[in-house]
Amino acid sequence: MAIVHGAKVKLFALSSNRELGKEIADFIGMPLSECETIRFADGELNMNIAETVRGHDAFVLQSTSQPVNENYMELLIMIDALKRASAKSINVIMPYYGYSRQDRKAMSRQPISAKLVADLLTVAGANRVIAVDLHAAQIQGFYNIPIDNFEALPLFVQYFKDKKLDEIVVVSPDHGGTTRARKFALYFEAPIAIIDKRRPKPNVAEVMNIIGDVDGKNVIIVDDIVDTAGTISVASRALKAAGARDIYVCCSHPVLSDPATQRIMDSPICELVTTNSICLPLEKRTSKVKQLSIAKILGQGLLNIIDGKGVSSLFTYNPNNRL
Repeated sequence: MAIVHGAKVKLFALSSNRELGKEIADFIGMPLSECETIRFADGELNMNIAETVRGHDAFVLQSTSQPVNENYMELLIMIDALKRASAKSINVIMPYYGYSRQDRKAMSRQPISAKLVADLLTVAGANRVIAVDLHAAQIQGFYNIPIDNFEALPLFVQYFKDKKLDEIVVVSPDHGGTTRARKFALYFEAPIAIIDKRRPKPNVAEVMNIIGDVDGKNVIIVDDIVDTAGTISVASRALKAAGARDIYVCCSHPVLSDPATQRIMDSPICELVTTNSICLPLEKRTSKVKQLSIAKILGQGLLNIIDGKGVSSLFTYNPNNRL
């Protein structure tokens, strides 16, 4: 039994990202608790928790990345198992929130899948959700339980501060990401530029124009998700044609669906700086991909939640506090 700051705590890491779970456990100074995912011949899942959770605050780490539906089902079954085993509270740590891009109806007869996910997690028995850089902030309003939206911003700011780049322009890959880019740019007292693009269909991007001056500048494209890398590969070529020097990309979630890896390697991008919110297979950890660990931010956040302290201070860059 792990006692953390006087509370009985269990930390579980499901199959999507056990590496991150182990890092968080090491930071807190506790072992990962044991659970087993059992798969039947027809594909059904079952969970077996190997130790008591009665009266414990349970934290369950699961990034709902590919395979998205499998990972969600495993998470939902685990929540139900914890609830039926009399856990005191069930706290879901979901660094990558699958279906987060379906946060509204883009056409008349479409679902709002991000809201459906919120309903499923709540009905299953979750008492709190911890996510990292939600694609849309309004997703927090889909819940009637506490949801904390952690930010990876301090990691990215520190990384690029250490690079000591000069003449920086921060670029938003679309109009919707302008607020994110401006917040990042403030730490460098840098101007921003915006890629004016359109999507003729999902996962297909066309650059129409670049709003802002990038000629002779070092460019940092700031985004939350890189999926097929269509946007950043097309944008990087347009920025290079407009006179940009070195081009970097930072994003919170490296989904990197095929053919993203090849597109990044073939593009003028110097480096894609991202987090380990998603566990990348070895073939996607190329020379251009740099993953920064969010384990310390999440670990400290868990300690603050256990202690009843705020977490917002963790999301402000502080050069004296390198999480």
